[in-house]
Amino acid sequence: MKKIISVAAAAALGLTLAACDSPAENQMEDQAEAIDEAAEATADAMEDAGMEEQADAVEEQGEETKDAMEEAADDMDATPQ
Repeated sequence: MKKIISVAAAAALGLTLAACDSPAENQMEDQAEAIDEAAEATADAMEDAGMEEQADAVEEQGEETKDAMEEAADDMDATPQ
């Protein structure tokens, strides 16, 4: 779970510093979706292994990371260049 958070934070920071145009925003949103999907897949595997509470936490963290990245991506176009 911490690895997912680290990857998401690094990706968000890198894209924020690298570019502030719509293609970058779309790329960040795509990465956010990929992170959320990976978290869901991990959570599904954890549920299959009987780790219900941990699975819920992983899935929730993936959703929170996705939401934060999408918000950051939306703010990219709002930033004056």
